This record gives sequence, C-alpha cells and structure tokens, in this order.
Amino acid sequence: MNAKEAVAKRIIDLCNQKNIAINALANLSGVAPSTVYSMLNEKSQNPGVVSLKKLCDGMDISLREFFDCELFDDIEQEIK
Repeated sequence: MNAKEAVAKRIIDLCNQKNIAINALANLSGVAPSTVYSMLNEKSQNPGVVSLKKLCDGMDISLREFFDCELFDDIEQEIK
C-alpha cells in the first residue's frame, strides 16, 4: 500500500467509526466534496496537508491522531 492509498483508507475508516458520510465530512470541514472524493480515488495522487488538516478538524482529531494508525507502518517506498 502506498501513502495515498493509506490516507484514503484512513479517511474512510474514520468516517465509518464516527458514522459520518463523506459529504457530511466535507461540510463539517469546509472542504469541497469534490476535493474529498478526489482524495479518495485516483484523481489526487498527493492529498494536500492543508486539506487533510481541515478534514481532521472536521472529525475533531489531530493530524497526529490521523497518522497514529498501523496503516502507515509499512508504507511502500515512493522513490524507486
């Protein structure tokens, strides 16, 4: 799994845990739904840290909490 895939999976997992729909997360965080959806699919290969921070704010968690997950333990090396 690469970093982008792990970020997308973490967003989905947190939404499921908090029972928040993707559109609701976009509204809570002030991020356009199209931006959130692009972070979850192949359109965005590099989810921006500012958008990610806004999503975390919308879920009432810190960036540290977001990345404190085993999904990020064994990320594939991006530079080959």
